[in-house]
Amino acid sequence: MDALTAFSDRREFERAAAALAALAIEHSVISPDPAYARVGCPVIVLDEAAKTAFLAGGGTDIVGAGWVDYRPPAQDVPGDPPREFAEDVVGRVAMVLLAPCVADLDRLRLTAHLSGDVAEALPYLNAELPQGSYVAALPVLTFMDGHRMVSLFRDRVAVAKADDIVDAWASLERLRCLVNDVWSRRDEITPSVELHRRPPAIEIYRRLPGTNCKQCGEVGCTAFAWAVWRGEADPRLCLPVFEGERGDLRDALLSICSGLGVGVT
Repeated sequence: MDALTAFSDRREFERAAAALAALAIEHSVISPDPAYARVGCPVIVLDEAAKTAFLAGGGTDIVGAGWVDYRPPAQDVPGDPPREFAEDVVGRVAMVLLAPCVADLDRLRLTAHLSGDVAEALPYLNAELPQGSYVAALPVLTFMDGHRMVSLFRDRVAVAKADDIVDAWASLERLRCLVNDVWSRRDEITPSVELHRRPPAIEIYRRLPGTNCKQCGEVGCTAFAWAVWRGEADPRLCLPVFEGERGDLRDALLSICSGLGVGVT
């Protein structure tokens, strides 16, 4: 299967493209321009042999956001330019992690850094999104964007279950516009720090190994997920994830728990 690699900085993409050209390696490029230019950089698609040659030829020295299996985007990048806002509190969005989604391996998860600080906007967003989960102590607002789970911190955002790279950019652009639109209307909104709800414990369960080993002290992974969701257990009690052979689940489990404001100190 072909592989896709993303970048947080266009300069790193340009370095990668130059290296591929120097090595005469065939590749494809998917660009976020114009509609998603504020939230993404071009990505590179390589077949297995090309990826091996690229990495052997110095590609490991180029800073990327990660490699994932390539899935052809189900939608095109729109031809309209991104929306402009008089006051853009989000700023530049830079994807720093791209990986398979642990909860659904056919989809993607990503983390992106924001050049702005949206902490003051979060209570207003919480008032506008009663289906979300706001934890003021962190602060973080978690909500669903369709089937995608979005956890928005003051200077970063995590998105789970994106369909493909263009869908990931689209989700980030919707978020950028949502935050800036709500912020522009803040004089009309009463901010709220209320915790409306938490997403289902199943989102925690999907990031557990599912072996029901009972090393956590619970009867199985489902019971442990509910204990974590209720704030009665620390996710780090899952020994296969934090001390055993399922360390690949660690970051995703900590990320979802942090987004829900449970189990992580």
